[in-house]
Amino acid sequence: RKESSAASDVYKRQEAVVPPSATATRPQALELDGVGHAYGRRRALDDVSFVVPQGSFTALIGPNGAGKSTLFSLVTRLFDAREGTIRILGHDLSRHPGHALRHLGVVFQGRTLDLDLSIGQNLAYHAALHGMSGREARARAREILAGSELLDRLGDKGRALSGGQLRRVEIVRAFMHRPRLILLDEPTVGLDIASRAEIIRTVRRLVREEGVSVLWATHLIDEIEDEDRVVVLHRGHVLAEGGCRDVIEAEGAATIDEAFARLTALAPVQAAGAP
Repeated sequence: RKESSAASDVYKRQEAVVPPSATATRPQALELDGVGHAYGRRRALDDVSFVVPQGSFTALIGPNGAGKSTLFSLVTRLFDAREGTIRILGHDLSRHPGHALRHLGVVFQGRTLDLDLSIGQNLAYHAALHGMSGREARARAREILAGSELLDRLGDKGRALSGGQLRRVEIVRAFMHRPRLILLDEPTVGLDIASRAEIIRTVRRLVREEGVSVLWATHLIDEIEDEDRVVVLHRGHVLAEGGCRDVIEAEGAATIDEAFARLTALAPVQAAGAP
């Protein structure tokens, strides 16, 4: 496939905003190297490489159809990664999936709670899958929900909660087994402004308190803060990676919204079905 020179420049510019690793010995929370995936002749991801450092909040930003959900499916092994390498805390996902996935927590875009079980039962079931006892699960749920109105609703069935509350329970569930890396795929889609803000506050609080790493996939630019790392994904390509301020500066922009617009405007238009 031929790319325009402008597009090639976009792909090369990402190298200028990637800072060196903090240490040579500490593994990245997530590392993708040359990852690709195709649905028949349509390539959803092409030579995707980026890192999520430990203890960071990294925003994976891109419009609908950028390849974010496909990427999450590869990292969680819903799809088998046949191109490139994926490592979680230094563990090769293809060679040692058990070691890699035990460090991972996931919040998928679609709702996955059992609405006929209570919130406590949903959390306990997930905890049991990770070898936690009922007592440990109850203590962990209360630890995460401390100060939240959901703490008093652990006995309520899922269908009694609002969409925003259900999403917050899914986030709690992802943190139950104390993973070191959390993937969240468009976690605020379809929620009102207040619910979106509460979910973002909850995740950022847990990142600070537990030192967990987060990869937050979104197309909502206003969810990104200046201190975040960002990865710009568009039409299956990584267009930029680095600190939010670094990406803004590299594009000569005033905001991440403007930088994102400039990057994606130069991306090549790929015909449907093109290899």
